[in-house]
Amino acid sequence: MDAAARRASYADARLVHTRVERLGTRNGAADRLDSFESEGIGVRVRIGAAWGFASCGATGKADAEAALERALGVAASQPSTADGLLSPEPPARGEYVSPAERDPFAVPLEEKLAVLVAADAGLRTAPGVVLTLARFEALQVDKLFASTEGALCRQVLTECGGGLTAVAVDGDESQTRSFPASHGGHVAQAGYEHFLALDLAGAAPRVSEEVVALLRAPACPPGRRTVILAGEQLGLQVHESIGHAVELDRVLGRELSYAGTSFVPADGIGSLELGTPSVNVTADAGSAGGLGSFRWDDEGVEGRAVPLVRSGVLAGFLSSRETAAEIGLERSGGCMRADGHTRQPIVRMTNVNLEPGEAGTLEDLIAATDEGLLIDTNRSWSIDSRRLHFQFEGEAGWEIAGGERGRLLRNPSYAGVTPEFWASCDAVCSPSEWRLVSLLECGKGEPGQIMRVSHGCAPARFRDVEVGVA
Repeated sequence: MDAAARRASYADARLVHTRVERLGTRNGAADRLDSFESEGIGVRVRIGAAWGFASCGATGKADAEAALERALGVAASQPSTADGLLSPEPPARGEYVSPAERDPFAVPLEEKLAVLVAADAGLRTAPGVVLTLARFEALQVDKLFASTEGALCRQVLTECGGGLTAVAVDGDESQTRSFPASHGGHVAQAGYEHFLALDLAGAAPRVSEEVVALLRAPACPPGRRTVILAGEQLGLQVHESIGHAVELDRVLGRELSYAGTSFVPADGIGSLELGTPSVNVTADAGSAGGLGSFRWDDEGVEGRAVPLVRSGVLAGFLSSRETAAEIGLERSGGCMRADGHTRQPIVRMTNVNLEPGEAGTLEDLIAATDEGLLIDTNRSWSIDSRRLHFQFEGEAGWEIAGGERGRLLRNPSYAGVTPEFWASCDAVCSPSEWRLVSLLECGKGEPGQIMRVSHGCAPARFRDVEVGVA
């Protein structure tokens, strides 16, 4: 950084050590045993308003200085006629280690596999189940950050979790049921204790029974109905239609060629209506256990809670120091994150949370709903590049009739337009129902980066929604 300060208006460097372990069983036999580590340095520089980035897969001084030279060359080769502004930020100093009662990498491999084998066996209790999967995952990232502004901080973040999937087949019909969620299960910023608390073996028989029952369940009938979204399905709805829509780089057109743009205008704070007064959304890098939690982001900005939607009105953006300064925000939202040392930080979600309301428990909300449809686990999703028109399908749905949960329905789907959909939200359950759900493979950027995020939510009700969409 001392060398960079003489040649660039700003520079930072991240030394990142990443460790990953993924285990899995398939139909009772171990079929996945992945373990790998990576380490290196990513260097980012700014000359005028132009950025340059380069990385090295080693940690020696000569390797870092060579990466700095390449980054300076990239920045110098780009047009820049002015010294672009960065929002002010005090230099990050200190050290942070995320809570983990038991290091998942120190747990014997045999113990972890035994948990998976027991859970897998519990999935094979109902006739018709043809495929069973049990998964374990642990990740640890040790990052040291420095900048020409005097920042020097270190943080160690540990994640752990897993999940189950069962597939049943009858003739041409196949159904899938997952626990505690699809797309990798539930992973939290925690230690091995979180994986054990999922109690995969205890949940497996119910998952097996439900996937077989789905083969015989009637299809979700088309029409317009009241819909209650819970768990992963509501978290994914928040992720796709609100989280991505308020990423300020997308709003400003920086992701146009790959991830798309946004229907949200840059000057919409305080005026753009995104939902009813029941809709309050916050980006919070301090949510306990969240995969979007940290002490500092990857440009040294301290994580904090940032209001995104208040009483249904746009209140803020997910931003960086550069994008915040561009539209006149006082400071960055602290949302710059990078996928390892080989990628430069870009605007990514922290924990984008739908705040709880006052509708009581899920059963209270069902009792207060004359007729409708409950969906809680995602099977597929689709949304356009502006984050407007969407269609989602759940693994399972339950009909609501007379204020009671009724028959199981297969292939429950719904569609809508983002502002209209959130404008139909008339109730959100109370804090006792609020939970984090994890999404492990959010893609964005060129070259592509995969990020892991969490979304906190309590079940919510939406009126007059198109369901049963083919």
